[in-house]
Parts: sequence; C-alpha cells; structure tokens
Amino acid sequence: MTQKISLNDYVREKEEVCRRNDSISPRLYDEYGVKKGLRDENGNGVLAGLTNISKIIASKIKDGKKTPCDGELWYRGYRVEELLGSLGENELGYEKIAYLLLMGELPDENTAESFKNLVGESRTLPTNFTRDVIMKAPSGDIMNSMTRSILTLASYDERANDTSVSNSLRQCIQLISEFPLFAVYGYHAYNYYEKMGSMVIHRPDPSLSTAENILMMLRPDQKYTATEAKVLDTALILHMEHGGGNNSTFTTRVITSSGSDTYSTIAAAMSSLKGPKHGGANIKVMQMMADIKAHVSDCEDKDELAAYLTKIINKDAFDRKGLVYGMGHAVYSLSDPRERVFKGYVEKLAAEKGRDKDLALYKGVEELAPKLIAQYRHIYKGVSPNVDFYSGFVYDMLGIPTELYTAMFAIARIVGWSAHRIEELICMDKIIRPAYMSVMEERSL
Repeated sequence: MTQKISLNDYVREKEEVCRRNDSISPRLYDEYGVKKGLRDENGNGVLAGLTNISKIIASKIKDGKKTPCDGELWYRGYRVEELLGSLGENELGYEKIAYLLLMGELPDENTAESFKNLVGESRTLPTNFTRDVIMKAPSGDIMNSMTRSILTLASYDERANDTSVSNSLRQCIQLISEFPLFAVYGYHAYNYYEKMGSMVIHRPDPSLSTAENILMMLRPDQKYTATEAKVLDTALILHMEHGGGNNSTFTTRVITSSGSDTYSTIAAAMSSLKGPKHGGANIKVMQMMADIKAHVSDCEDKDELAAYLTKIINKDAFDRKGLVYGMGHAVYSLSDPRERVFKGYVEKLAAEKGRDKDLALYKGVEELAPKLIAQYRHIYKGVSPNVDFYSGFVYDMLGIPTELYTAMFAIARIVGWSAHRIEELICMDKIIRPAYMSVMEERSL
C-alpha cells in the first residue's frame, strides 16, 4: 500500500528534484547571446516596441560616447517637472495629467474640469459590492484584495469582453476612478476583521480630487491639510507612468496583445506590480531606516552613519543582502528626476509634521550611500536616490498604513497602464511572443 504523504511534505521532498532538472548553466546565456531579464550587460533594455506616451533619458551622446546625465522623464512630450510647475501652488493635477497620458494632449480649462467631474462621478461601485466582495476574505495583502475586486467587477459589466478602443477606454476610466475605493475599503476591512480595529466607510465626494478623496476616506475624521493633499497628488503624478519597459506596463502590453479584456489585463499588471522587485521598494526603505535608527546612536553623526551603511553594503547588517534600498535604478544613473522634484515637497511636509530629524537621516543616507556603494561595489553607472527613497517616508507622514504603500503606487500607475493598453490596441495587431531557446538534452526510453 502506498504511504500517504501531505502536500507540504511532498513538495519539500521534490524541491531538490526540480532544482536539479531545471538548472541551466549561466555560461549558456553568454554562449547564445541571451539577455537575462531582457537587459544587456550594461542594464539597457532590449528594444521591444515603440510608444508615444512617455520617455526616459538617463544618458546622452557626447563626443561620440554614451555619457550618463541627470535623468529626465517626459509625459506626452512634456518634461514632468514642467507639468508639475505649471500647476498652481495648491492646484491638484492628478486628473489633468491623467487626461494628458490617456488622450495624448493637455486639456484646456473646460476639458480638464469636465474630465475631473467625470472621474468623480464614476467613483462608484455596484450595489453591495463593498459588502459582498471587498469585505469578504479581507487580507493585509491589499494588492491581492484589489486584484480580486478588479476581476469580480467584470461580472457586473455587460460588455466586459468588448475590446474595442472606445469600450476599453470606458473601462479604464472607470477603473482609474474606482482604484482608491478598492484600496482604502480593502484596508478598512482588513483593519476591522484582522487587526481588530475600528471600521468607518466614508463615501467618496465627487467634488474632491483623487488625492483628497484618498485622505478623506482613509481618516476617521475625514480631515486633511492643503499641504498633505498637494504632496500626495504630486506623488501620484510622479508614479503615474514610466515608459513601456517597466515590468507591470510590459505585462499590460503582453496581455493586451493576446486579445484579453481590460479587467484581466489590469489584474495581471497588478500581480506584476506587487512583486518586491517592482512596487514594494518603499517598504524596504522604511524597514531599513528603522533598522538604522535602532543601531546608530546618533544619526546626525556622519561617521557613525557611514560605518553602519558600510555594514549594510557588506551584508553584515539589516537583511544581509548588501542593498541600500532606495538607491539606484534600472535606468537612471546620475539622478532620478522624480526624486529631485519630490524632495522639495517632502521637505515642506516634514516641516509641517515636525519630522525634521527624520528628514536629516534621509539626507544623510542620500549623501553617503552613493559614495560608499561606489567604493565597495563594481558598478557600470552612477548610483543615486530613486523616487521610492522618499515615498515611504511621505506616506508615513501622511498616516497611510504600510499595507497601502504599493496600493498607492497602483492608484497612480493604473493611468499609465491604461494609456499603454489603448496604444497597444490602436497600433499593434500581433501577439507578443518572444523566443526561448531549448537547451534540454534529448533522451530515449
């Protein structure tokens, strides 16, 4: 009689079998010219498509040589710094910039107001959806909770499988409007059922912006300051789009190219974004900073701080992976334009919140880490802070729970995903199907 074995015991036993039979020699990747991660040895992405939506610049040609430069991020032909600079001091521009990315042109005042009103009025869910879907099986993994909501929403759409451009645009605008509800309500359900906290569900206010609604719905007293709304709005704009090659946006392109519906496409993008190598970087920054505070007696002492950062780099401290989180980027080298822009807003919010001492620690790490990384690591391009170096700190100052950090990224990036889905539908008619070379050994029975 065959002895029964549990699934957990079975897979533990078979893991080594999988490792033995699935291992491929790194030498073969070089031999066949395979670009791991679809990037070359210098970190440049393999060209897989064309786009009109955004542009990232990290180097320029000088005297015939590729030379690193301060990073640039462009949305539909405009530098992101100029777009943010064009907004009034307290003007919230998420909806305006979302229109630009979706439609390809800046709206005039009337068009911008009309689109903002449309987003506000579309920020509704089907009857009992919050109770029957979001509050069922609550989870601290808000990204999974949101993805379940996205897929379930398809059941309420009579034209869920219509992939025409107009219908896909309708679905995308609807999802852009509803993402804050999925995230905030998902957190409140988790906080009530799993953390034994209180739960107050506020209905969205159509007259408020996306950033204002997030803060209002998240807080029991519904109150927020103009500075808080402006900083969150800026964070959402800076995370809104970042070229077609990032993992979740490329996922959007791949799934769209198969002919799949909008809900399945955006759910797949969500599954990509939740990966810690993509959307979870700001959480690791926060954990690292807490670790530094716990082990450095005087965070303003540059020598003591540098000594501990050296331990982190040498895998002797924190998570022992040798990474200073929030430093470096797959594309940018000398600087991340989003971090440069964001830093000024961070300083303003830190002053309002009395968090100057914490800000000093971040500035100290920002100053010291690139030099230390260059000293102890062989790097092919410069290292500088990326946008997620400060974003977790900002969310913390805004009172946004850690469980919602990646969800905030999603609330922003849904705009970019939507723009790339529409562009893929309009421009392409082939399924994306790269090649894999088989290196298996042929055998006979």
